[in-house]
Amino acid sequence: MILHSFRRSPVAVISLAQLFGTSLWFSSNAVTRDLSALWQLDAAGIGWLTAAVQAGFIAGTLGLALTGLADRYRASQIFALCACLGAALNAAFALWAPGLTEGLVLRFLVGLSLAGIYPIGMKLMVRWAPQKAGWGLSVLVAMLTLGTALPHGMRAAAGGLPWQGVVLGASGLAVLAAGLVLCLGEPGGPASAARPPRLRETLSGLAAAFRVPAFRAAALGYFGHMWELYAFWTLVPLLLAMRLGTEGDLSLFSFAVIAVGAAGCLFGGLLARRSSGHQVARASLRISGACCLVIGLAGGVLPIWMFGAVFLIWGAMVVSDSPQFSAICATACPPALVGSALSMMNAIGFAITMVSIALTTGVAGGLGLQTALILSLGPALGLLALREGRGDQAAR
Repeated sequence: MILHSFRRSPVAVISLAQLFGTSLWFSSNAVTRDLSALWQLDAAGIGWLTAAVQAGFIAGTLGLALTGLADRYRASQIFALCACLGAALNAAFALWAPGLTEGLVLRFLVGLSLAGIYPIGMKLMVRWAPQKAGWGLSVLVAMLTLGTALPHGMRAAAGGLPWQGVVLGASGLAVLAAGLVLCLGEPGGPASAARPPRLRETLSGLAAAFRVPAFRAAALGYFGHMWELYAFWTLVPLLLAMRLGTEGDLSLFSFAVIAVGAAGCLFGGLLARRSSGHQVARASLRISGACCLVIGLAGGVLPIWMFGAVFLIWGAMVVSDSPQFSAICATACPPALVGSALSMMNAIGFAITMVSIALTTGVAGGLGLQTALILSLGPALGLLALREGRGDQAAR
């Protein structure tokens, strides 16, 4: 009976599992004050913990793409295994890591596990609901955003409980995600039996895709988007702390700023149905770029209510273009090259996040709110890329 109910609502089940599983991603960021005091970390140290997760995720996605493991085993089993491994490694971070070095290793391994949660969740969504793939992608990114915010919400709700409880709570949610996906299982019908691409084929596929003007423009726009997105999520509690008060208020507002991005994704998906993904992506980049400038240039003198309002708008817009870029790139890319081109594009995008996270957290202590100006480079370059792409299409 329960299994039948799950299979009647696969989009909801996969989305909920994605929400719970990706709570592992920023679990350490929700307890930055505790870690800073315990390990004597500055903003740069917190940035390295986030960058370690990104590095693990890149290594994991490349490994899955180049070895073909994602096509050789059931997606639901890979998701469940990685969610359980990520939960165990995240728990080890809370209970065992004595310092930054060990913490970096464990966060890298958590990122490695996340490679079997986020991309495999996308594959499950497409297989279970191919007729709703576009909308399902918007929902998945929304759930990733909520999962990113969830540890901050847990921290706000935890009150005076030890910080380890927040991190362990994320591990518990990841185990629950594994159970949900195992209960859902695989859809009927034959799975893809395509031969996994070799490294040379993947690289040549990416080069061929970049010769397509529409794909090149969307991919470069996506790279600009990625420069801003994960660095913003990392900096949220650090920047908010420069203007806000108690830790409880800080955690609650950090949760709100990141979580509102889920609404941005869903609203952007609805708008894309009536206009186009290009228009939604351009509008998102313009608004998030404007927020970067407002906070960077005037954040220190804005009234608190206006400061908070700008951050909420920023949180909604910074991720609302993410599903649109994925859809645009998938449509613009030649069908035979989609798998190899998109996997490498994602790997490059997450590699860019490591640079922006390391750079912004490294200078945040000295620049303060002006660090947001560095983030504005992403939207600016993204808009330039989309504008050039539009020109290429018009010329054709």
